[in-house]
Amino acid sequence: MGVRVKAYAKLNLTLGITGAEGGYHTLDSLVCSVDLYDLIKIKKRKDGLVTVEMHGQGTELLPYEENNAAKAAEAYIREFGTCGADIVIYKNIPVGAGLGGSSADAAGVLRGMAMLYGAGGERDLKRLSDTLGSDTGYMLTGGFARLTGRGEKVEPVESKLRLDFLLLLPRGGVSTAECYRLYDALPKMCGQSQPAAEALKAGDVAGLGKSLFNALYAPAIRLNGGVETAFKELQEFAPSGVNMTGSGSGVYALFDSAEMCAYVKSRYRGSCATIQLKSYIPKI
Repeated sequence: MGVRVKAYAKLNLTLGITGAEGGYHTLDSLVCSVDLYDLIKIKKRKDGLVTVEMHGQGTELLPYEENNAAKAAEAYIREFGTCGADIVIYKNIPVGAGLGGSSADAAGVLRGMAMLYGAGGERDLKRLSDTLGSDTGYMLTGGFARLTGRGEKVEPVESKLRLDFLLLLPRGGVSTAECYRLYDALPKMCGQSQPAAEALKAGDVAGLGKSLFNALYAPAIRLNGGVETAFKELQEFAPSGVNMTGSGSGVYALFDSAEMCAYVKSRYRGSCATIQLKSYIPKI
């Protein structure tokens, strides 16, 4: 018996750093799921072991002990006393781009294990996911949401908008840990998530585009100059807004239509790989 789960990527529409708590940075971030996903296949085992097989995006040699999907399965087994699982993940979400692929896989494994074994309700899985990563709990449900605290406090945001993005992927990623360390040493960027949240609720794409920001942009461009280059390249096409997602290195432009995204993708002549994306509400 087996199940299939789609684990969707996310974009940060805003990312503000609000302080520190227990050795972690606290944040205020408006996020959305996009229609790019990893496919996860899970089968039951008769023993308590977990195996994980990765395909795509250079993850084939990822050590088991560093794999968040494996950690999620092991945590589920410990929590609910079930047997193990054989897990195969087909990676489509680029690694090191700020798209939350690792957290998405962990959340997808938790949902898949619950489907397989029938143990664990929504609250149980959320509590368990919060032990695995700051945004793993959000990845359980996805959609439009505002994340606060360390990212574990999830407030869904209602919006009828379906947003169109063109994502650029500069060569080389950005280390999240290094980005936050450098952020602490640099002058702080001010920004508020509330204007973006209000524009999203009101269906105002232009207003949302003007409200995009990421407090980690300044340290990210010092760690990977390609991030700044991608940002400037997208600005030349006069989108509604440009922003970096997560701690980078992915940079995206928000346009008012899929047709405009496709046009810009066809005209782009830079060195970055491109992906056209649309916001998505996962069917959980």
